[in-house]
Amino acid sequence: MNIPTPPGFDSLLDYLRDARGLELGGYKTSTLSRRIEKRMGMVGAATYSAYIDYLEVHPDEFGQLFNIILINVTAFFRDAHIFELLRSTILPSIIDAKAPDDPIRVWSAGCASGEEAYSVAILLAELLEPQAFRERVKIYATDIDEEALSAARQATYGEKQMEAVPDDLKAKYFDRVGLRWVVRKEYRRSVIFGRHELLEDAPISRVDLLMCRNTLMYFNQEAQERITTRFRFALRDGGYLVLGKAETLLKFAATFEPVDLKHRIFRKHAPDQVRDRVQGAFSAREDRLERGDVSGRLRDIAFDHDPNAQLVTDDRGVLLAANTRARDLFGMRGADVGRPLQDLEVSYRPVELRSCVEEAHQRRQPVHLRDVAWPTRGGEARYFNVQVTPILDGDGALGTKIVFIDVTPQHDLQDELQRSRQELETAYEELQSTNEELETTNEELQSTVEELETTNEELQSTNEELETMNEQLQTTNDELEELNRELRKRGVDLTKSNVFLGGILRSVPLAVVVMDHDLHVELWNDVAAEMWGIHQAEVKGKHFFGLDIGLPLESLRQPLLGLQKAPDAVSETTVEATNRQGRAMRVRVVCSSVGRTASDGHGAILLMQEIAPRVH
Repeated sequence: MNIPTPPGFDSLLDYLRDARGLELGGYKTSTLSRRIEKRMGMVGAATYSAYIDYLEVHPDEFGQLFNIILINVTAFFRDAHIFELLRSTILPSIIDAKAPDDPIRVWSAGCASGEEAYSVAILLAELLEPQAFRERVKIYATDIDEEALSAARQATYGEKQMEAVPDDLKAKYFDRVGLRWVVRKEYRRSVIFGRHELLEDAPISRVDLLMCRNTLMYFNQEAQERITTRFRFALRDGGYLVLGKAETLLKFAATFEPVDLKHRIFRKHAPDQVRDRVQGAFSAREDRLERGDVSGRLRDIAFDHDPNAQLVTDDRGVLLAANTRARDLFGMRGADVGRPLQDLEVSYRPVELRSCVEEAHQRRQPVHLRDVAWPTRGGEARYFNVQVTPILDGDGALGTKIVFIDVTPQHDLQDELQRSRQELETAYEELQSTNEELETTNEELQSTVEELETTNEELQSTNEELETMNEQLQTTNDELEELNRELRKRGVDLTKSNVFLGGILRSVPLAVVVMDHDLHVELWNDVAAEMWGIHQAEVKGKHFFGLDIGLPLESLRQPLLGLQKAPDAVSETTVEATNRQGRAMRVRVVCSSVGRTASDGHGAILLMQEIAPRVH
């Protein structure tokens, strides 16, 4: 049954094949479209064409899409009962059937992250000597997911992945590296990982054991048959095939015999030439009358009442006899006896009899025609096996006997059986599809549970980090509060110092000017403001030599600049000046350095006092 594909779905598959080489044509449309649409919903793409546009703009999306299409659900010794059968029965029988030096080849198809392949390697290592294992065993593990294959080659697994591995096998076949377990190198070398598409690439040959569990169920019926045919060529005669619990080999019973049908373990038949031979051919013969004294009347009645329609012709093809059943069946009349058979309708309906009569006489043996249909008056067809037998007498031919054997009941039974088989096959396919859908759903649920567990662990880790950060913030907050207390205390001290300094400056009867090392005014006391007629706000931050206050500043340049070279020097000079109110005065100016660090340079302080003019 062909399931219509959603609009644009085929275009997306073509794009994935052309852009990334991923061939998905053999996958089941319903499963594939459901998974793709799940990813489309995550990125907000409403149609397949919109999703193609999204993939072109966001190349990283390919990886996310492949991860959701190719569900990689595997584990060490997954389905323990199957691996117990391998350990106890299957692998020992493979080893026993080989010479001591013969290679043992295993193929794990759809290996995901490699746990299944390494599990088989461990079982073989347990059954063989270490040297024999290294020399004889080759395990080929294949998948189409490059990311999963890369993880498999690393052979590194966490505690959760190692839960199914017994402690003694962990110690024997794994090394502990930090918080993870690594398969030992001498066993890892026997497992070869590679990319392989089951529908496109040639199968690995001469395999003793082929494991392909829960992979076929993702493919449609045609693809499953093609893959199974490839598996048949891959396996040696007598090799074992292990499928998933939702898969079987209904159409390959002649090639594979079930070893354990419940666990889906099969064995390839060895060639059986006897089975291929023809068993024999059907032949008929006439019973000869042993009594020569049977009356002609008895023979006529027996012939006429035979349940099978019969015709008898002579060597010239003239109808000599037709029994009651033949006359009723083919609408013949008594007048037809004595006419040439070729003139009668029965010679060509329901089947061409003339050529059969010629063939029978040429071969001198009966000719058989099977399942010849003849419609009845009610419109329903009846089916006959027609037997054309030459009547021979020594080397000469006396005539021909034509018998119509009614096989309608057998034909109806065959039709009913065929219908029942088709219905059974349809029901089985539906059941298999349901099982596959259930298995897929279970795997998706398992994958979702694992994702939720991972998310929960990440959230728990994030919560712990937030708690730690909160404690650090609380500590920082306490430190800031302590620092604020110190700053407030220092602010109070600074206010006190400023008040104290202001009081000192107000009490000094001299004009005081304090400058930084670049000679920008930092302090200008009230006496200076009164002396020169300009307030501190007008001069603060300005260069001293740029002030226009009536003081001859050039006469002070040399003393001030000299403080840069000799900070400990003190100079005193007397200058004539006129303040901004126009009052002439004589001013004594004392220049000294303000002590600062050597890296900051030295500032300067001027003390100015008006002195009485000279008396001449």
